[in-house]
Amino acid sequence: MSTENYDNIFKEKKCCVIIPTFNNAVTLANVIKDVLQYTENIIVVNDGSTDDTIEILKQFPKVTDLSYEKNEGKGFALRAGIKLAENIGYNYAITLDADGQHLASDLPQFIDFLDDKKDAIIIGARNMNGQDQKHGSSFANKFSNFWFRIETGIKHPDTQSGFRLYPLKKVNKLNYFSSKYEFEIEVIVRNAWRGVDIEAVPINVYYPPEEEHISHFRPFKDFLRISVLNTVLVIVAFFYGLPARLFYYLKKKNFRQIIKEDVLQTKDNNLQISKAVGFGFFMGIVPIWGWQTVVALALSQYLKLNKAIVILAANISIPPMLPIILFGSYYTGAIVTGKNLNLLHFTTDFNFKTVSEDLFQYILGAIVLAIITAVVTGLITFILLKFFRKNNTNNIKVTSVS
Repeated sequence: MSTENYDNIFKEKKCCVIIPTFNNAVTLANVIKDVLQYTENIIVVNDGSTDDTIEILKQFPKVTDLSYEKNEGKGFALRAGIKLAENIGYNYAITLDADGQHLASDLPQFIDFLDDKKDAIIIGARNMNGQDQKHGSSFANKFSNFWFRIETGIKHPDTQSGFRLYPLKKVNKLNYFSSKYEFEIEVIVRNAWRGVDIEAVPINVYYPPEEEHISHFRPFKDFLRISVLNTVLVIVAFFYGLPARLFYYLKKKNFRQIIKEDVLQTKDNNLQISKAVGFGFFMGIVPIWGWQTVVALALSQYLKLNKAIVILAANISIPPMLPIILFGSYYTGAIVTGKNLNLLHFTTDFNFKTVSEDLFQYILGAIVLAIITAVVTGLITFILLKFFRKNNTNNIKVTSVS
């Protein structure tokens, strides 16, 4: 497709390109010229540059210029740009760095992907194994990808790439607190918690020679800020983020869809599914009431189990089943401890000693019952899958919440 056609598509989809810049006068003009081959919908956010950036922008009257005197940081510039873009009337914004590393020729990748994912944040994934890729950058990206997966349960190949497409109405619903490089982590983590899909498209990248490369990333300060942010996000993810993401995920689908897509058509093999079922039943019975869902999500992420299956199986602890689980746990505890099943302590001999004995008997019984149930349900699931899922693994639709 010609670049002129893409200009029309940018207009039809109400999509713009945002270029945040700080003292990139050497490369800025060429970046703008390259983008203009695809669209005139360009916003340049001049983040307090002290070089010739203002003079360069005067050469491009069709470009929207958002300039301010004080350098606030890339995150602040991006936040200002996406706010302005929505106020102007755009529905989408593609962010592209001004240092020339991102190639305008990859813009169609994002536009074409919109046909399948209208409300997703789309990140351009670089080939991190390229010959020109610095070892330090590769490590930093793996580090970022690891924490992103812990915080959201999503495996993504390049969470540090600044070449992205944002659905403005979705992204601008949140108030962000990051103003530097860490904003690009905050925005994808917090939106993932709200059920926004985080997708990837392959892109090319140009790494200039060391003497030509301009970077405003401060290794110690900015890496420290990113590390502090990740620490906060991990804590919040455990208590709020992961349960919230599960809620939004379940809200998108009905029970039949979840069974079909996340259980029957999952890419997991029979053993993995059986482990997820068994672990889900274990978490539904183990006596940590009020924390079962949160712990189940966190541990299923760590154990690399299908979270949808784990949560479905953990729902054995729904109210109608609670009396059965409680009695079964107490009875199992009586068998394990070798004591008579005595349910009359609370009416005939109520004191601290009997309460302690009853509680110990229940907790021990619940743990044993949870283990037995996990083994039995996992084994039954494996046997059933062997019979009913024989030739389905080669022609399945891959869908997962992880």
